[in-house]
Amino acid sequence: MFWGNSRGTASLLKDSISFTDVAASGLFEGHDLLRRGFTSVKNELLPSHPLELTEKNFQLNQDKTNFARLRNVQGIHAPLKLQMEFRAVKQVQRLPFLHSSNMAMDILRGNDECIGFEDILNDPSQSEVMGEPHMMMEHKLGLL
Repeated sequence: MFWGNSRGTASLLKDSISFTDVAASGLFEGHDLLRRGFTSVKNELLPSHPLELTEKNFQLNQDKTNFARLRNVQGIHAPLKLQMEFRAVKQVQRLPFLHSSNMAMDILRGNDECIGFEDILNDPSQSEVMGEPHMMMEHKLGLL
């Protein structure tokens, strides 16, 4: 019975439509395949393995430990300088429809001399999907 629910109608409405979905694309707009790709239930599930979250955050955790070690050895200026260089390298990008190897970031992190999984089999998150250049530039510039 609907009236016997102790949660109330406000919580039912809150659970039925998430605010981020409405704010991002509007209530009556469809899913934008150009910008977000195909929907997948797998992406919305919890991690399938306990180590998946650790692997996702590996680079962030490694950067934090490297900054802490650099601070202990050389002082506070060294990690601050390196963080400023990271920010400067992140600002320089190619056009949004062109793939970038981020060679400068690899050099700063010391990964330019390492051969990893993504060097041989490519990173699955950087698949070779090309969209329409004009639409992607308009979206980046905020014209859409």
